[in-house]
Amino acid sequence: MITALVLFTLPTPMPSSKLAELSAANAPMYKDKAGLIRKYYVGSDDGLRIGGVYLWESRAAGEAVYDDAWLERVTSAYGSAPTITWYDTPVVVDNRAGEIVT
Repeated sequence: MITALVLFTLPTPMPSSKLAELSAANAPMYKDKAGLIRKYYVGSDDGLRIGGVYLWESRAAGEAVYDDAWLERVTSAYGSAPTITWYDTPVVVDNRAGEIVT
């Protein structure tokens, strides 16, 4: 598994209520996305950084989503290009499901 941390720096702060609204509207496009295990929508306390934490089956699965069309769409939507940082994710503890995934 691999985790991608995708972050945007916004030109003006986004209130948490707006982040929740946009995230809920955007979430259906990631449901049943090939190779995506889990996605978290995140926002900083000051509202100037927003993004997502994605858990992918593989880096290739994530890179297939983060293509040129995706980059253009999200850059236009948020006013800045995202940074993407990849992390190897050998183990996930899921207390809600009561399991450890390796």
